[in-house]
Amino acid sequence: MEIIPGIHQVDGVNGNCYIIVRDKLILIDTGLPRSSKKILNYIEDTLKRTPSDLSTIILTHYHIDHTGNVCELKNLSGATVAVHAADADFVSGKKPHPAPKGRLGLPYRLLGIFFRPAFVEPDISLKNGDTIAGLTCIHTPGHTPGSICLFDPVAKVLFVGDILKYDGEKISGAPPQFTMDSEEAQRSIKMIATLDFTILLCGHGKPLTSGAAEKVRIFAQSLS
Repeated sequence: MEIIPGIHQVDGVNGNCYIIVRDKLILIDTGLPRSSKKILNYIEDTLKRTPSDLSTIILTHYHIDHTGNVCELKNLSGATVAVHAADADFVSGKKPHPAPKGRLGLPYRLLGIFFRPAFVEPDISLKNGDTIAGLTCIHTPGHTPGSICLFDPVAKVLFVGDILKYDGEKISGAPPQFTMDSEEAQRSIKMIATLDFTILLCGHGKPLTSGAAEKVRIFAQSLS
C-alpha cells in the first residue's frame, strides 16, 4: 500500500518493509525468509518497475524478520546493502544471532531450523549521522547494538525499525525479550523524541501518519 506519495509498505512479509520510490528504489528491511516473492511482485505488479531498479537495501537491524530476504534480493537486483557497523557481523554470519531472553530461547532455536538466514556481506557499514539515499542514519542502540532509525527531513518521515511499535492506538517499545539492552533502548527513544517528524513508520504494527513526534514525546516521558 502507498502510505504517502513515494513511500510504500509491502504487506504480508511478517516484519514491515518499506519501498521508497524515486529514480531508483530503496528498500528498508526485507521481512522473514521466504517473503522475497511478495516484495518482487509488489515491485513488478504495483510499482510497474523491475528488480534491477532496486538500488539500495537498508537494514534497520540484524533480526531475521528484517533481514530474511536480503541475500536473495541482493543477488536478483544487484542492490547495495547497508547496515550499521555494530550489526554488520550478525548480517554477514561472522557472529551468531543471540537467542531471546527467557522462555522464548528454545522456540527461537527451533524456529531457526525452518527459517535459516542466508547471510550476506554488507556493502556499506553505516554510522550515526551518515546520509544514504537522502535519509539520515540515526544510531539508536538497545534493541540490537546496531539498531538505526532513518530520517527523511524533507518528508518528515522517521523509519524506526523495532525501537518503537504503533498498533493503531498506542505507541510501545520493543518486546524486552528481544531487546539486548532495555535501558539503552529507552535512552535511544528519548533521543529520537527530540526530532521533528510527522510520520512514524515502525518495523511492526501500523503507520502513524499525523502528529507522530508529539505522540513519541509523550511515550518517551512515560519511560522510567
